[in-house]
Amino acid sequence: MFSSCILSNKIALVCGSTQGIGKASAMKLAEMGATIVLLARNEQKLKETLLELPQTAHQNHQYFVADFSNPDALKATINEFIKQGITINILVNNTGGPKGGPIKDATTEEFINTFNQHLICNHILVQALYPGMIESGYGRIINVISTSVKQPLPNLGVSNTIRGAVASWSKTLANELGEYGITVNNVLPGATNTIRLQGIADAKSQKTGETVSEIFDEMALESPMKRIAQPEEIAAAIAFLASPEASYINGINLPVDGGRTKSL
Repeated sequence: MFSSCILSNKIALVCGSTQGIGKASAMKLAEMGATIVLLARNEQKLKETLLELPQTAHQNHQYFVADFSNPDALKATINEFIKQGITINILVNNTGGPKGGPIKDATTEEFINTFNQHLICNHILVQALYPGMIESGYGRIINVISTSVKQPLPNLGVSNTIRGAVASWSKTLANELGEYGITVNNVLPGATNTIRLQGIADAKSQKTGETVSEIFDEMALESPMKRIAQPEEIAAAIAFLASPEASYINGINLPVDGGRTKSL
């Protein structure tokens, strides 16, 4: 169990932090003493989440509003933010995935939009923040991707493609930033009880006629543990990679899927 002050004096920027894995990660990192900067597009939800964050080490949590569908606006926002003189030590890149569907039916716009929302926005944040990590002597970049990096998932053609690109970008970045003591790692969630998974189940239900409950049961049976993960379980892996204990773990893809992924 982590000490409540293991990340005191560290600042973590958590993307997509008003729900699901992002929110659970923000909560966990705050419990460990980090000051949290929330990032999402819905200001009302950001305000509500801000009030829920633990205060274990006199943190000064805050938020800013940004929409990953607009990379240029994100770049302007993060650049204004860092002008405040705040150094981010931990970056959790996390955003919702695209709609499902066969890759043969995907439009070019779907690929471009998803590439922008995931890889380009991740890159904008890293470019803005890694100099501060170098200067502060502490850097952790954690990208929440998908197990499709190791094993493409059926009916998620656009997601499979872009997730793989993000993983390759991340590994390259890990090779470049490692000499500064900055680690770059990917967490690959399996089926997790989030709004995203609910949407996937709803779409499949409409297509097949199965109930959402039946679809969730099928997803659970794909894992040797015969259940779906909770966001807090993914957040625990993210928190470990953000901690000093993970200082020599760099450039990995870590599945957190109960053993569902069949590759080694």
